[in-house]
Amino acid sequence: MQLISDPKVKDVFDNYPKLVQEHLLYLRALILKVASEIEELTKLEETLKWGEPSYLTKHGSTVRIDWKEKKPEQFAIYFKCTSKLIPTFKTIYKDIFEYKDNRAIVFKLNSKIPEHELKHCISMALKYHKVKHLPLLGS
Repeated sequence: MQLISDPKVKDVFDNYPKLVQEHLLYLRALILKVASEIEELTKLEETLKWGEPSYLTKHGSTVRIDWKEKKPEQFAIYFKCTSKLIPTFKTIYKDIFEYKDNRAIVFKLNSKIPEHELKHCISMALKYHKVKHLPLLGS
């Protein structure tokens, strides 16, 4: 898989508080790992959308990650709110995650991330336009 990264993304990561930066770099690593495991995904673009690190693929839905100063104890992974992604995650994983409406999975800075389940969610997002017609996005 080819990663095309906008150099401005590194600047955004560098400006997060140290603990936040560690968590967001962990989410970034998960996204890159999942993308590399999807056979038909040949290119991933890492860019900024709304000033947030964002990941785009030809057949996927944009995945963003960020931390907000107004809620300093948490960070999140964002999905397109008009997609079926968060409703599907809620059906499959129920209360394993904390959700923000139909747009994000939210994590506390001191909590453990359910990695296996989150990787599955990321995979569904990165393949979204190929699976959106399938029940539970082909899970």
